[in-house]
Amino acid sequence: MIKIVYGNSFLKSVKKLPKQQQEKLADLLEVLRENPFHQLLHAKSLTGSLAGFYSFRITRDWRVIFQFVNPQTIKLIEAAHRKDIYR
Repeated sequence: MIKIVYGNSFLKSVKKLPKQQQEKLADLLEVLRENPFHQLLHAKSLTGSLAGFYSFRITRDWRVIFQFVNPQTIKLIEAAHRKDIYR
């Protein structure tokens, strides 16, 4: 099982999410803990200035950026709408 570390900016950004997305995120974190590349997450590696980071879907429009600290630890960076998160 993978350990999940929450960055300060992630915790602040989650508070700004709509309630429905917060609840779905709570469920998806359990999936992430078991398998970061589970098909429910639609996880993908990022490119360009975000190379080395990954994202997964909360819903069609909401994303979370994360990175692997080591093979057994994931740090969650930010959660936001897809139009804003990759900037």
